[in-house]
Amino acid sequence: CTVLFTRLATKDLHKPISILFCNLAFSDLFTSFSGFWISMLFITNPDITIFGSKDMLAPYALYTTSILSTAYNLVSIGIERYLAVAESMRTRFRVTRNHSIAAVFINWLLAFFLGCLPLMGWHCLSMEKNLSILYSPFCVNYLIFIAIPNVVVAFLVPLFTYLRIIIILRRRKQRMKACGQATSTYKSAEIQVARTSTFIWLLALISYAPFFAAVIFDATNRQCHSDLYPGVYIFRNCTAMLITMNCLGNPIIYTLKAKTLGAKLKALTCLSTNRVRACTI
Repeated sequence: CTVLFTRLATKDLHKPISILFCNLAFSDLFTSFSGFWISMLFITNPDITIFGSKDMLAPYALYTTSILSTAYNLVSIGIERYLAVAESMRTRFRVTRNHSIAAVFINWLLAFFLGCLPLMGWHCLSMEKNLSILYSPFCVNYLIFIAIPNVVVAFLVPLFTYLRIIIILRRRKQRMKACGQATSTYKSAEIQVARTSTFIWLLALISYAPFFAAVIFDATNRQCHSDLYPGVYIFRNCTAMLITMNCLGNPIIYTLKAKTLGAKLKALTCLSTNRVRACTI
């Protein structure tokens, strides 16, 4: 909410990256609310979150949709940042506001389609075969279908884009050094990108790797609910907490950590009329 309020109040939405940042903040907000819905169901009726029920289909579907949207937005931000560095000043003519809006629309469309497949009939309410133990009434094959491809995309695409950004900045720094020009700007940008990409990878690893491990365990498990209670379900709840914590980490890494946005947020807090202008490399 802080990220959305700050960006809306400072009128920076004309920039393509600002649209992606705002959409990421909205996805994180959506994840938090859908996770809160599941938490309330767990408090009021814990059995349906363990043994499964028709009442869990909609909350789980919305939760899946929000997680997928967050992952796709992170991938879109990585691609946009790569184009911004690879194409240098020409990127303002290539990655436009309309392109960012189209990317946001496609991300949400794909996330809603994949996340709402259980609501369209891909669930295991009427049969015990292939039933997920941890995420009933989802089917195990649906969880594998959702988890494995998206985990690969969410990890490999940012890895490629941020590594390419670091390589491009390093090559430009070496060219500037060979010409006898100052390279402090490129060195600073390289360090900042390296730190940011490291934080992104660690946050994604800590947040989503346990959930991926839970899906793999669910696919290979042959035990019943009573044999797994309560340890495995405590682990399942911890994976949900880590995913929710990711919603707090994303604004810090992508937006609030930025000096320009931090200055704008401080100016809004102090009711200052000064405008801080961003200078992008």
